[in-house]
Formats: sequence, C-alpha cells, structure tokens
Amino acid sequence: MLEGSLHARVTAPPVEGAANQALLRLIAAELGVARRSVRLVAGAAGRQKLIVVEGLTPDEVVARWPGLRV
Repeated sequence: MLEGSLHARVTAPPVEGAANQALLRLIAAELGVARRSVRLVAGAAGRQKLIVVEGLTPDEVVARWPGLRV
C-alpha cells in the first residue's frame, strides 16, 4: 500500500484486457477467493483501477493478505 493505494505489477500486456485479468487473478489468489469474487468496477483502460472483492470485509482482506494495510 502506498498512500491508500495498492501498487501491483503484472507481466501480462495491456492488450485485450490481459493485464486487467492478470491483476484480478493475482488479487483472488492472494486473498484465497474465487476469481469470480473479484471485479474491476472502474479504470479498465487506465493505470488506476477500482476493484471490489465480494464476500470479504476490509478487515478480512487485511487478515488474509499479510502486510497489507488500509
């Protein structure tokens, strides 16, 4: 986390949504949730994105992802 934002890098190219899908898979894997529980709700074409994880509270997200702070 940096100034309230999570910074992540993926190796997938930003072509046809590949980088977005890689990011969503990364977040789902780190949190131990199904990929379908993680949605990109804003910023598909930009560098800043808004992602929703369904079924977890913010406290549960922090508990599942050691080192992450909100």
